[in-house]
Formats: sequence, C-alpha cells, structure tokens
Amino acid sequence: MKSEGDYLTENKKVEELCCTKPNIDIKGGYRVCLNCGLTSDIHLVENERRAYSKEEIEKRRQSEPRWREFGSRTVLSKDKIDYKGQHLTTENKVLFLRLSKIQNSLVSSIERNFWEAKPKMKLIVSKLNIPDYIHEAAWKIYSLIARKKLTMGRSIEGFIAASLYVAVRVHEFPKTLDEISDISMISRKTIIHCLSLIIRDILPELNLTYKPISVSQLIYKFGNELGLSMEIQNCALDLISKTSKKGLSINGKDPRGFAASSIYLAAKFSDQKLTQAEIAKATKITEVTLRTRIKEIKSKMKSNT
Repeated sequence: MKSEGDYLTENKKVEELCCTKPNIDIKGGYRVCLNCGLTSDIHLVENERRAYSKEEIEKRRQSEPRWREFGSRTVLSKDKIDYKGQHLTTENKVLFLRLSKIQNSLVSSIERNFWEAKPKMKLIVSKLNIPDYIHEAAWKIYSLIARKKLTMGRSIEGFIAASLYVAVRVHEFPKTLDEISDISMISRKTIIHCLSLIIRDILPELNLTYKPISVSQLIYKFGNELGLSMEIQNCALDLISKTSKKGLSINGKDPRGFAASSIYLAAKFSDQKLTQAEIAKATKITEVTLRTRIKEIKSKMKSNT
C-alpha cells in the first residue's frame, strides 16, 4: 500500500512533466490533463467489496439491502448479527423481532404474489427471447389477474404462462403454446384453463384482442426452423390460401397440421426435400396427423381443378 507521502512525491513529478497550464479532470477513472493529455493517476471512487466464496457471499448478504420493484425495499435478516458481524444484545433482538413482525404485517397478499410471480415470468421471457414490450403487456395482464384475485385456489405458474401466451397472441409474436408449456414446465391443460379465464375476464377490461395463431405465421416459423428457402415458404402459403378458397375447413383444427402439410407438399416439388418424420418432429405433431392433413389438401386441389 502506498503512503500519503508517496502520493505527494508522485504528484510533484507529474506536475513537473505536465504542461505549463495543467487542466486536470477525471475521465474513465483516470486523472487526465485536458491540455496535454498526460494521465497522472487512477481515481478510485469507492473500494468495492467482493465475495469470492460461498461464506463471503452469505456474510455480504447479511448487511446488504435487497432491492425490489415493489413492496418494502429491504428485508430484515433472521440472523442475530449486526452489520459489523457482532451478536445483538437481548434488547436489540426483541426490538428487531418486533420490527420484522410489523414489516410482515404491512406486506399485502398481492405484493407476496408479485414477489413470487415476477422472477418466474422474467425467467421464461429470457429463455424464450421474448421482447420487452410483450413482457410488459404480460405483466400488465398478470397484475390485473392478481388484483381480481383469480389466482386464489389456482396455479400461479399457470396464470404466469397463460398471461405471457396471451401477450404473445395479442402482439402476434411467433411463439406457440407448446414452447411456453415446455419452458415453464406447466401442462397445456393448466395453461388453457387459465387462458379461458383471462380471455373472458381480463382482456375486455384492458381493451385487448386475442388473435389465435394463424397458419401463415406457423408456415414462416417452421420454414425458418427447417432452413427452407423463401420460395418454398411462399409456395406453401399460396397452397393454403388456394385450398381454403376452395372449401378447406381450417377452423377448429390445429393449425400446425395444415402448416406442416403445406410445407411438405411445397418442399416435395423442390430441391429441398424433407421426409414426413422430419417435418412431424420439427412441428411437434404426429405423422398420422400430417398424412391426414395432406390428404385433405390434395382432395380439395383435385376436386376443383
């Protein structure tokens, strides 16, 4: 460690090397002369406390505040140790026990719900690479769900996944229900049950419109995942539009099957040929469903040609 005398001698040497009119300023943590550009010293604002082991992390956590976006800003530690690492006296133990009880009584059930839901939603969003504006819409939907107490007696994780999927569908972002179900590890049945409550009770109040995922969106999504050219994707989209005009019934059926079958038929007459097993695996449908949809498309093409 350098003493104060060492720093004074170094500053004198720097002043001798600097220009006749030194103009010292701090730039990027260094003392720099703005006239001649001489860098004189490192300016440390604060000595950061670092933790390199699990024990040190726990020690730091006892004395550092835990910041939240809502609710109380700090959490009183359960350990009977103050910020210096010394044991509390009996009077202080009683005092902090009363303070912790008062603090817990002031925290509402909605805030506890938010503390649990916010990090879980952030985790799903980060894993799926969902944009911030969809994340904000999903949190707005979930916050209204919590205030209406729809989560009472139901799955909080299910409503988190359902509100995120509703936000995806409102903004027509290419993410499927199966992707959200796999990442959140919540069953499709639970998400669909929560989804029906959101569509019925929440969306009308927020003036939002739920838009089911279309076949055209899935064609481009699956086409990009399979590495197909835009010519094949546009051909598949044209095939679906022509057959739907000729009477192909898509409503009430899984759009993944029609997207996969149109991609298969479009790729069959191109250089990028794919097997039914490859397409079924990529689109997460069975080969039986794929063959059934292929027959429906072919029958409509032959009946009106």
